[in-house]
Amino acid sequence: MLKLASLDGRAVSGNYPEPEGHFMNRSLWKLAAALAVLGLLAGACSGDSDDGAEEITTIKLVANPWSGSAANIEVAKQLLENELGYTVEVTDLDENAQWSAINTGELHASLEVWPSGHGQNRVDFIDNPDGNVVDAGLLGPIGQIGWYLPAYMIDQDPALANAEGFTDPALAGLFATAETGDLGQILHGDPSWVTFEQDIIDDFGLQLEIVYAGSEEALLAAFDAAFAREDPVLSYFWTPHSAFNTFDLVELELPPNPDGGKYYPSEDLFKIVWAGLEDGAPAAWQFLQDFNYSTADQVSMLAAIDGEGKSVEEAAADWIAANEATWSAWIPS
Repeated sequence: MLKLASLDGRAVSGNYPEPEGHFMNRSLWKLAAALAVLGLLAGACSGDSDDGAEEITTIKLVANPWSGSAANIEVAKQLLENELGYTVEVTDLDENAQWSAINTGELHASLEVWPSGHGQNRVDFIDNPDGNVVDAGLLGPIGQIGWYLPAYMIDQDPALANAEGFTDPALAGLFATAETGDLGQILHGDPSWVTFEQDIIDDFGLQLEIVYAGSEEALLAAFDAAFAREDPVLSYFWTPHSAFNTFDLVELELPPNPDGGKYYPSEDLFKIVWAGLEDGAPAAWQFLQDFNYSTADQVSMLAAIDGEGKSVEEAAADWIAANEATWSAWIPS
């Protein structure tokens, strides 16, 4: 079988006959030679980089299902497009599925990984010599996941400040709903989030049942409804978040895990990038490596989205307009 080059530089195969004996039809030789030359010319004019890697002009970013991730991705998208000239596609994907997609190069980067839930993913995709995911450095904000409830509930009974209080069926029952019966309800968001709520409940015999609200927006709506009536509410939640500007939420004190550590230690949020981006889109690679801002930067966008009703696109554009001194350092010279 003879393999020729197509006009876009890719190899194509056809069922071309091998020569019989020492002779081949002269017209076939001429056709093969002409197509080969065209293929070489096409390859020379293609988007291959100097080292032979195929040039990547469309950057594929992952947005996870919470506002902070969406804000990060939108800032990166606008700057990659407007300052560096790339096309950017954004895919909504949960935090677990993104690892294999980035490892294969189907997607290129995610900008807010919470490390406590991804130890095995780091081993499989970053530390593994065969992995193609690269730790692209810290995002900047420090995250803290925990259980939160209104300050007015602790004022009502200080025992609620500690998870041990929820071993008491009477106290846990203050948070009971029609869905949980005699058990107290602890709200959770998206079922795809990596969390340890059931472990905590089981490890310490807490009289609680997890109820999935379904999303970050649903958790905020639950806070809004509870605070309006000063009703009990207990929920998985996290900082940084603009909700703390609106609701007086107190983090519940959780006991140590069986190994003596914290279920939810403070988290240095970090970024992950497909290794192939370094050769295929070096300017985007360097930009994503350097992308870093403060907790206050992120919270300012979250406040605009959650508090002022701005779109993610508007909040990111406003941040970019006001913070050129920060983001200009991310643009490769």
